[in-house]
Amino acid sequence: MIQPSLSPDLKGRWESMQAAMKKQGTNGCLLTIDVNLYYMTGRVFNGYFYLPIEGDPWFFVKRPQSFKGNNVVFLHKPEQLAELFSVNNIEMPKKLLLEADELSYNMYMRIFNALQPEEVENATLTIHKLREIKRPYEIEQLRYSALKHAETYHHIPECYKPGMTDIELQAEIELQMRKNGSYGIFHTFGMNMEIFMGSILVGDNALEPSPYDFALGGKGISAAMPIGANGTPIREGNTIMVDMAGNYTPYTTDMTRVYAVGKISNEAYHAHQVSRDIEQQIMHIAKPGTACADLYNLSLEIATKEGLGNCFMGHHQQAKFVGHGIGIQINELPILTPRSHEKLKTNMVFALEPKFVIPGVGAVGIENSFLVTPTGVEKLTHFEEDIIQL
Repeated sequence: MIQPSLSPDLKGRWESMQAAMKKQGTNGCLLTIDVNLYYMTGRVFNGYFYLPIEGDPWFFVKRPQSFKGNNVVFLHKPEQLAELFSVNNIEMPKKLLLEADELSYNMYMRIFNALQPEEVENATLTIHKLREIKRPYEIEQLRYSALKHAETYHHIPECYKPGMTDIELQAEIELQMRKNGSYGIFHTFGMNMEIFMGSILVGDNALEPSPYDFALGGKGISAAMPIGANGTPIREGNTIMVDMAGNYTPYTTDMTRVYAVGKISNEAYHAHQVSRDIEQQIMHIAKPGTACADLYNLSLEIATKEGLGNCFMGHHQQAKFVGHGIGIQINELPILTPRSHEKLKTNMVFALEPKFVIPGVGAVGIENSFLVTPTGVEKLTHFEEDIIQL
């Protein structure tokens, strides 16, 4: 059996996938997307992970050639799969799971034509449902990321120099992140979802809508990457919302804090406090069995009652969620949206981000990462939550 590079519980993941396959009536699962390969093998490689309905998996590897372990087979292209199945006495799957939401049409058809199953079902949702329940090792990784995340935020005042732009400040924070062990890139799920190490929004740049499915936008520095910092000067009276990634392990925490130079408007201070109130009320009611839609609806209800509904989760364009699962990718299940039919389960980990955008000031609010426990939720990201003066 392959020796994992990090995770000690791979066999449990294989068994969970096989149990899900039995419920679905499928008898084989072939994965090739990097984050799913990492989840199932503890490493990333160029090739395919094949899990039969019973027994150990197989590893069909293009690169690296140094890949070692039991059931490792080298190949050059997916068209070789059928022959390699036959040579190694692997039963051909009649009903196969493929990552239909993530594979290109070309790769999907090449795999399909190579193995010629009678039926194909979508593996993407199946593995995402497995990944949303974190195992003890994964929770340890998230706890460590949360600690390093807070350590970086602690150094942000040292990164700031008067006269800076948002991009100049972000570059200094990114340097501090790397010094603290950040991987430098984090994974997102979905088409057209791109961002570099996180986001800083200064002043009215927070009003700029984005095509990406993130909570807030920002114009960005180019039409080729319309998200986040855009060169806005940091001035007194504007907020600086820092939403930089907590990718200090393969498992990413999410945390947002607000900084400012000088005094900002009373409306902004009020909205920021409302964000904290929303978090407190959600912490009070959230537990296994709580509907994710209820958490969004409660957040919107509080924001509206406080006269802030028109700037909740955006201004010109408002996001219709208030939180999301986190893990290997920054946007996993569950999603705290009014359309969700999911309920919280023990060992889910999610980010809660009630945010407001105040014209003339900028974005305010907080974001923290939470672990669902058997009796409630535990906050993982601990750092000052007031607006921090630079």
